[in-house]
Amino acid sequence: MTNSTVKRIKERNIGIGTFLAFAMIPMSGFATDIYIPSLPGMTHSLGISDSQAQLTLSLFLISYGLSQLFIGGLLDSFGRYRIALVSMFLFCMSCVVIANTHSVYVVYAMRIVHGITIAAMVVAKRAFFVDLFAGEKLKHYLSFFTIIWSTGPIVAPFIGGYLEESFGWESNFYFLGGFAALLFILELFFSGETIKQTVPFHPARIVAVYYEMIRTSSFTLGIGMLGLAYSMVMIYNMSGPFIIEHHFNLSPVITGYCSLFLGFAWMVGGFVGKGLISKPFVRKMNINVLLQLVFAVALWGTSLIFNQLWPILVFAFLVHVGAGFTYNNYFTYCLQRFPKNAGIAGGLTGGTVYIIVSMLSAGITYVLPAKDGQNLSFSYIVLIVASGLTMYRVLTVNRKEEAALRQGTAGVV
Repeated sequence: MTNSTVKRIKERNIGIGTFLAFAMIPMSGFATDIYIPSLPGMTHSLGISDSQAQLTLSLFLISYGLSQLFIGGLLDSFGRYRIALVSMFLFCMSCVVIANTHSVYVVYAMRIVHGITIAAMVVAKRAFFVDLFAGEKLKHYLSFFTIIWSTGPIVAPFIGGYLEESFGWESNFYFLGGFAALLFILELFFSGETIKQTVPFHPARIVAVYYEMIRTSSFTLGIGMLGLAYSMVMIYNMSGPFIIEHHFNLSPVITGYCSLFLGFAWMVGGFVGKGLISKPFVRKMNINVLLQLVFAVALWGTSLIFNQLWPILVFAFLVHVGAGFTYNNYFTYCLQRFPKNAGIAGGLTGGTVYIIVSMLSAGITYVLPAKDGQNLSFSYIVLIVASGLTMYRVLTVNRKEEAALRQGTAGVV
């Protein structure tokens, strides 16, 4: 059982606690997207290359992903509340350190701290919903995760562009630290522990749970689709600022507006996914992948002809709508798959997704550097084709599972 000395959430505070949990969900997006307009400015201020600035994103993604693989077991064994509080405090302090250093290596170290602490915060709040809700109400809340998370990519670059223009890149991290401090104070007053019963921390048992999850083909394929979908967004995040500010010679404020516009695409995809939740799964996902491929090819063709910003915005928006649609459908499924181990399932899902994203985005931007709309379109095409192949595997697995179910039913009869 949970420690009786731990402050538990009060019944009257569940409403505001739920609001605070939702407020925590976009933190990973804020931590990556708010300083996207500042990437070119950081290269000048710190005297580093474009790839070194992009590495601050990759290091965050890697540490965020790897941490989630382990944090889930800790949250299931030691509770959500205290780990989340400590993580908020450390995140706040690391933001202050970044804003007051001129060493890229200190920035790298603090970005790794960001990944670890935000992993604890976000996974704890995902588990919050599974702890307190069940059935259709839980499904309802989980289906909002992608939509709520998308407020980060929508709002953060817009704010970051103005902060960069007015106060410099350091102000982005002061903003992040202040937001974390506010959440920390509100959590102290209104939230509390939610897990009803902890499980003993036995590494061998946790490894066995991980193994059971990983060997579930539909679950691992779902994680693969999530990674491919979010990689499409991250590819733009790592390439877009340099295309806009170097290739088109526009300001960081324009970069922020463009990211704001494309952030809405992810939210639109989430709403469409929620609206079509009852439609045949494989068919709607195959149609989605096909449309994404059409839009990516259209981006390549129009960029070749016009060499202007508008083709990037229009067709990247449509590709990102499809990515948000994919993410909404698969994320809800993966988090509901293992309710008795919500922390581990949430950590494994989110962690593996971010590891996939960090490797794919770093590898693709290395092979296809941030140069123009054509390179961006090629990056999208690679990811979309991979999604199509994964969807073919999903179809194969579904058929096998249905056949096994029919055989089992026949055996019973």
